[in-house]
Amino acid sequence: MKTAENLNQIKDAIDSSEALLLYVSAPNCSVCEALRPKIEKLFKTRFPKIELLRADISQIPQLGGEFSLFGAPAILLFFDSKEYLREGRNLSLSLLEQKTEKLYRLFFD
Repeated sequence: MKTAENLNQIKDAIDSSEALLLYVSAPNCSVCEALRPKIEKLFKTRFPKIELLRADISQIPQLGGEFSLFGAPAILLFFDSKEYLREGRNLSLSLLEQKTEKLYRLFFD
């Protein structure tokens, strides 16, 4: 999973990627740290065409306003530069997988 350094990098990645998952975390967030490897493994094995990008909201505070984020972790899934899925702190990996599977099939099958 690549790490974004600024808001422009994130916007450029969204615009240039066919499919992108943006994983937003915060420092000292135990949920963020526990969830990230699970998300990475799920998407690398089940959805290899989706690029993975990580951003730390403390390093890029504009993220909150730009994407209307109110907590961490946050997962935003983009296809063709449009947001199709948004999940927040209390998420189910199996439900995330099901929702992503439907979108993935629509775009790549």
